[in-house]
Amino acid sequence: MNAFSLDAHAALVTGSSQGIGHAIALGLRDAGARVVFHGLSEKSAELGAALPADAPYLACDLLPATGPETLLAAAFAAEPALDTLVCNAGSFFDLPLLEMTRERWQKTLDLNVTATFFLVQGFVRRLAAAARPGCIVITSSTNGFQAEADSSAYDASKGALVMLTRSLAVSLAPLGIRVNGIAPGLIRTPLTHTWLETRADDLVKHYEKKILLGTVGTPADCAGAVVFLCSPAARYLTGEIIVIDGGLTIAQIGRM
Repeated sequence: MNAFSLDAHAALVTGSSQGIGHAIALGLRDAGARVVFHGLSEKSAELGAALPADAPYLACDLLPATGPETLLAAAFAAEPALDTLVCNAGSFFDLPLLEMTRERWQKTLDLNVTATFFLVQGFVRRLAAAARPGCIVITSSTNGFQAEADSSAYDASKGALVMLTRSLAVSLAPLGIRVNGIAPGLIRTPLTHTWLETRADDLVKHYEKKILLGTVGTPADCAGAVVFLCSPAARYLTGEIIVIDGGLTIAQIGRM
């Protein structure tokens, strides 16, 4: 048996129309899993070209209270044998601290934390009813461990996901459901693109010195860790968070 094979497994990856989620979904498919893709927008010609032709794609807004259940119902209809959930959908809505609004604070927590919890709850209810073991991976961030200026809501939400991962691992172990997480560092995604490109001459160069491996990460750098966590090779892991940051958070100074 190939310990890293996901043959006979089926996964829903939220936020997989682009960026880290897209790379994760493709990585799971490469390992043999059947994958249901998800995004906020309806499928366009451009989006369709980026998705495997035979993969289901579901458009669903996770912010409304009904969003998680709506997505899960559609995902299980498309792939009844789902046993893997990757909670990757999330975003950044912060303004500078003194300009931050209650609306943006609540939107951050609703999408990044609350939607994740209720996706997991609905997913687990279905698996428990079928007496089916499973695997859950939650995307947090190095912001869950280290703070960033003008990022209070985002940092708080990612810190919450770190502890949510551990709490869920405790609660779901008796059901045979493992829960782990990843914490990406600085990754080139559509969310970070504008910020990185406008600061290529100073901020990016600073980060390239701070990151021990010398370069900003790509979404594909996150995929392997998730494939591992979902595979039989990680069958004895639960409650763990894998930091994927090229060594960004390890050294105090970085490279000179």
